[in-house]
Amino acid sequence: MIVAGVLNVRAVVKRNPSFGATLGAWGFMSPATFLVVIFFFIPAIILLVLSMTDLASSNFSEPWHFIGFENFRRMFSDTFFPKILGNTFRYVTLTLVFFNVGLALVLALLTSHINRRAGFIFRVLWLLPRITPSVVYIVMWRRFAQTPPYGIINWFLEMFGVARQPYWLNEMPWLFVILVNGFVGASFGMIIFTSAIEAIPNDLITAAKVDGASTWQVIRDITLPLLRWPLLFVTSYQTLSLLVSFAYILLLTQGGPGLFTTEVWALTSYKRALFTYFGTNQWGQGAAWGLILVIIAIAASIIYLRVFQFNELVQEPKIDVL
Repeated sequence: MIVAGVLNVRAVVKRNPSFGATLGAWGFMSPATFLVVIFFFIPAIILLVLSMTDLASSNFSEPWHFIGFENFRRMFSDTFFPKILGNTFRYVTLTLVFFNVGLALVLALLTSHINRRAGFIFRVLWLLPRITPSVVYIVMWRRFAQTPPYGIINWFLEMFGVARQPYWLNEMPWLFVILVNGFVGASFGMIIFTSAIEAIPNDLITAAKVDGASTWQVIRDITLPLLRWPLLFVTSYQTLSLLVSFAYILLLTQGGPGLFTTEVWALTSYKRALFTYFGTNQWGQGAAWGLILVIIAIAASIIYLRVFQFNELVQEPKIDVL
């Protein structure tokens, strides 16, 4: 006779939370809510107001005026608007899929299935791009792409007798933009995914291997399904990070070569607000570009919450296992 006494399972009786419990929950959430209001909602409101003005460095000492949606009309009628939008989509999608999530997940899986010390050393090496100062990091990449006798890539090509030795940042600027940002982003995702993988109970993996499951089957049927929370966090966080990041592009190509070849939305907003355009820093125009970026980020977050089925992730378990 088999005694089913290993797990004591009992149904959870759902009760409406008391007023005290509800008040306590709001008390715990209030510090985070306060920070969100201070650092997100208030700046967003200021951005909205600023985007509807003609405020610029040329009229800063004079009374500025509300001009309604004129800045948005100028933005959408800009000749390079479709190109900037396409550049942003390409930059975020390719960097996110192939590096910030894709490569990060592969690195986490690989370093979790090798010797623990070797995996630790490998992860430390992958953190170097993130901890290296931005200017130093970009100088290293520019050195890779330079023409002879300084360019490392061209030096290797010359060793193999390749005659054509271009300046690679002009030849393939998008490749370098994605690689530069991708190696930095992959290190972040790698750490998050590694922590989540190591938190998976060994009993699950051992039981699967006893049943004859291969390493790939363990990854597919156990590891990946348990990584929904980390995948949601890394994907949403890195998407928002890529949408607002422009520092590496500014240092590497300044949006070129040529007109808006690698210029993304955040860089355009920065240039309109803080660079000199026709003798003026157009703060209202830059705020309009920035406000649309906020709306895009919110929309992307909502889509991710639906795709990863956020409501299911935060549901209380229907049973208690004691």
